[in-house]
Amino acid sequence: MTSKERFITTINGGIPDRPPLYLSFTPQSARKVCAHLGIPYEEPIDSMLSTRISHQVMCTHLGSDAVGIAATVPESKPTTVSEEGHITNEWGMVFFDAGLYNEFFSYPLAHAETVDDIESYNFFDPFDKSRFSLATDTIEKYSDKSGIIADLECSIFETSWYLTGLEKFLIDMIMEKPYVDALLEKVEWINTETGKELIRRGADMIWCGDDFGSQQSLILDIETWRKNFKPRIARMFETFRELNPDIKIAWHSCGSIVDLIPDFIDIGLDILNPIQPKAAGMDPVKLKREFGKDLIFFGGICIQELLPFGTPDQIRNEVKYRAEILGENGGYIIAPAHNIQQDTPVENILAFINTVRSL
Repeated sequence: MTSKERFITTINGGIPDRPPLYLSFTPQSARKVCAHLGIPYEEPIDSMLSTRISHQVMCTHLGSDAVGIAATVPESKPTTVSEEGHITNEWGMVFFDAGLYNEFFSYPLAHAETVDDIESYNFFDPFDKSRFSLATDTIEKYSDKSGIIADLECSIFETSWYLTGLEKFLIDMIMEKPYVDALLEKVEWINTETGKELIRRGADMIWCGDDFGSQQSLILDIETWRKNFKPRIARMFETFRELNPDIKIAWHSCGSIVDLIPDFIDIGLDILNPIQPKAAGMDPVKLKREFGKDLIFFGGICIQELLPFGTPDQIRNEVKYRAEILGENGGYIIAPAHNIQQDTPVENILAFINTVRSL
């Protein structure tokens, strides 16, 4: 099978010749791999989802069966860098360069209390055509040979708390502060319109997400999730399917989210990511047995311990085990459970990739 055939077969519930592979890297790990392979390093793309859509020449060279597209920074509201080095993105979020990642410096809606605070905030125009030019170029370059994943991570919850601060947002949501619904609706609308445009451009799958889990449990109670997020996520899914009934929808949520899986199935989720191996309750045997008839699994390869600290033999054995369990009768896109990190030896990265390709 070609990469495209393998990916499309899998997301449509068929049985491929082997599980399709998806790769994403931090810039530091990508630079290291490029140096090892002797291929040019591509600078990261300026996007909230930079790691998901960058380094595509390297990733496809390594054997990734799909590439990502996303909306990039609009020309009407470009990223700025202050004299102090603070980075402000199109949402108004302010970061500083912490070395491996950018860290939050300030939250533009930390003051929010009222609906007017949201209505008066200077959100960017989601219909700015410049946001989608790179996605179009990527589709033209890769769509005949690779699966196309439209990335819409930070769909509702994360973008909202990125604007206010996490502690404030969680407390204000419980207290039912007036601005909370207004902010959630605004973020939902912007990201739904973004997703619709990426689907129109030619995505095979749309990859939404918010991190609702910690290592041991959910980070908010399930009734709060059902009240504030389940209806909005369901509305997004319905809107995307109205536009393209054949679109496949994935959801990313790190951590222990096993308690949410039945609700996601209830609202029509197709694909669950990232199946974080070290999180409580995310056992592949249990997940496949209980939810394999309803879901395709995406991810599952540990970046916390296995890839950075395992031996190549341990990695090969774990990849085969995960593929055997999660990939039984199809239903598995094999991928790291997050971006491959800087502390991962190149020999371990190659052991992972080569094992997948030899399945």
